[in-house]
Amino acid sequence: MIMKEPTSEEEFLAFTDLYRVSPYYQFAHFTANQAIIEAFEKEEESNNRALHVIDFDVSYGFQWPSLIQSLSEKATSGNRILLQITGYGRSLEELQETESRLVSFSKGFRNLVFEFQGLLRGSKLINPRKKKNETVAVNLVSHLNTLNEFLKISDTLKSIHSLNPSIVVLVEQEGSRSTRSFLSRFMESLHYFAAMFDSLEDCLPLESSERLSIEKNHLGKEIKSRLNYDRCNDTDSNCPRYEKMEAWKGRMESHGFSGIKLSSKSLIQAKLLLKIRTHYSPLQFDGGSSSVGFRVFERDDGRAISLGWQDRCLLTASVWHCL
Repeated sequence: MIMKEPTSEEEFLAFTDLYRVSPYYQFAHFTANQAIIEAFEKEEESNNRALHVIDFDVSYGFQWPSLIQSLSEKATSGNRILLQITGYGRSLEELQETESRLVSFSKGFRNLVFEFQGLLRGSKLINPRKKKNETVAVNLVSHLNTLNEFLKISDTLKSIHSLNPSIVVLVEQEGSRSTRSFLSRFMESLHYFAAMFDSLEDCLPLESSERLSIEKNHLGKEIKSRLNYDRCNDTDSNCPRYEKMEAWKGRMESHGFSGIKLSSKSLIQAKLLLKIRTHYSPLQFDGGSSSVGFRVFERDDGRAISLGWQDRCLLTASVWHCL
């Protein structure tokens, strides 16, 4: 039986279900936001209390309510913080919905000035700095894997470097873009998705309708895109090319970026997230005696942290600055 493509509504609901019940996407977003907040705090005496986040894949803005809330805790009605988010999206509808949701949410925080600028993917960013000395943070969460040509990745990183941002946050799914045989890629994907499906055991009961939605309309679509890898052309962003952390590290360094050691607070926050989100399996952190359930791995001498299921890394977050 050929699985039909999920509708955009089914795909969105499956994503929101996974976001709500699993630490997978929340790990990516909370780790990125913590790094952004720390970059803002570091420059607080000179940045006029202005933070500008450039998000290369805003994806309905799920990442940003927690950042808005965290910044509001540092502001007062007499000393407000300006947060501007420039977000790239795949369609005008997505951008309009994202802006509406974030503007509505931000109205609950009167000590925060919030602005949103939506741009279609591929649009050129003109005059990115809106306020003098503002802290500029570039957010690359699950974006570079959608650029199917190495030249596009290089051009994107060169463009980002030219902005001289205070910080660049990179979060990517672990994988390999290698042009090895179909069988090799199939086996690697099999192990990854086996871990993802197993991890749902920790989040939802087997008979859950939300779990069925996630398996069919989110993970199922990802599996299909992996199997269609050889048929994808170089402009198809629905066929992501994943890399190992070491490959992304090499690319970032070759384009003039240097890794920053993540703070102890980032690691503590990631572990706390797992403690909150882990339900059915024993929780383990790197260095534990068992390899059951979700885990947090420190990597590259503390310059990256990964979310894993058992012994397999699923997502890796790292933080960079321009040399």
